Amino acid sequence: MLDIKKIKENPQAVKDGLHAKEITHIDVDAVVDKILELDVQVRGLKTSTETKTAEKNKIAKENGKLFGMKKGLEKKGEDTSAVEAQIAANMAKSNEIDAAIAGDKEALKDLEEELRQNMLALPNLPDADLLPGGKENNQPLRYVGEQVSFDFEPKHHVDLCRDLGLIDYERGVKLAGSGNWMYTGMGARLEWALLNYFIDTHIADGYDFILPPHMLEYQCGETAGQFPKFADEVFKIANHPTEGGMFYMLPTAEAALASVYRDEILTEADLPKKFFAYTPCFRREAGSHRADERGMVRGHQFNKVEMFQFTTPEGSDEAFEELVKKAENLVAGLGLHFRTVKLAAGDCSASMARTYDIEILIPSMNGYKEVSSVSNARDFQARRGNCRYRRADGKLDFVHTLNGSGLATSRIFPAIVEQNQRADGSVVVPEVLRKYLGGIEVIEPKK
Repeated sequence: MLDIKKIKENPQAVKDGLHAKEITHIDVDAVVDKILELDVQVRGLKTSTETKTAEKNKIAKENGKLFGMKKGLEKKGEDTSAVEAQIAANMAKSNEIDAAIAGDKEALKDLEEELRQNMLALPNLPDADLLPGGKENNQPLRYVGEQVSFDFEPKHHVDLCRDLGLIDYERGVKLAGSGNWMYTGMGARLEWALLNYFIDTHIADGYDFILPPHMLEYQCGETAGQFPKFADEVFKIANHPTEGGMFYMLPTAEAALASVYRDEILTEADLPKKFFAYTPCFRREAGSHRADERGMVRGHQFNKVEMFQFTTPEGSDEAFEELVKKAENLVAGLGLHFRTVKLAAGDCSASMARTYDIEILIPSMNGYKEVSSVSNARDFQARRGNCRYRRADGKLDFVHTLNGSGLATSRIFPAIVEQNQRADGSVVVPEVLRKYLGGIEVIEPKK
């Protein structure tokens, strides 16, 4: 979430920054104004409670003296009724204050939760150098590799995968419904080769390998910034053995990795922490797609290796550039043509301050499709998950979190078979993958 101090210091700047994201699901101005109003009410109630508590303590101190007077009078055999009356009056007043404080605390609890929900509703502020607006203002930064051209009629990846026996689309649908497919034979081996290539590269770069749970609890989605807005776009687990709360299948490993150090305090010497994780990813909305996106371009389940870093604020920008370069190098290592695109503010996800997409050419679609989004959340996710670190001077600060696909296979796979196809229907295996396939250089059509 955003830093409330930033909202209070310059609410208009926050509104202007959020307007650059062209948000339509909430009234940004109204939410910011509500946050300011609730903050005043919260601080007012806290002050009122402190005042009442001070008054109660004063009464308790006075009663302490009165009890001493009473004992003194009793020893002398004098009348104590006046003192007792005052003690009783003070105790009655103290009980009234207790009831008022209890009411204040209940009201404060409700106000703080309302404030929290409004804070959770706001997306992250985009970095100042991003263009406002949506996809129309995305900026291609560079093109890498030669764009493939054919002296024959190229095939769509669906037809290539069928002819080569790589994917069984029909039985994938039979097993799990539309938006699903089944890797078979050399297709399964090629998919696993891609994952091994990604994993080996990340290990060589010094990243720690993580295999997280695929079923997550609600707070993971909230920390990552996917909930509450996208809580209906995940596959929920209706009969999870843990009672209470909401559990769901992860849509990306980011949802798990962002919570690894939730509610923990790291040290400055711990940072940066560099992780990568392999998981299948499950998305409800992904199976709905346009006619030109048939095949594996979108699906309800796909494989992905995700990179993630926890850094200091000072190391955040360098970490972002490192993740972008790593994603680019993975695609370049496969010998595929791609481009890197700087997203406009409105095309960045709700949690992210900046995002670069690595987009790969899929010839049958006559265009580019994202295979990696590298993003910097700054301290947005850390604030939601209360993940901090202690600086060398002893002060506490929130970490920065960054993530990037490294990579998703469901679009790399179609790009490989389409960009590397030959006139006879065979497909050349990228050189970096051959060692995982027993040295096979070309996948030939089934006879």
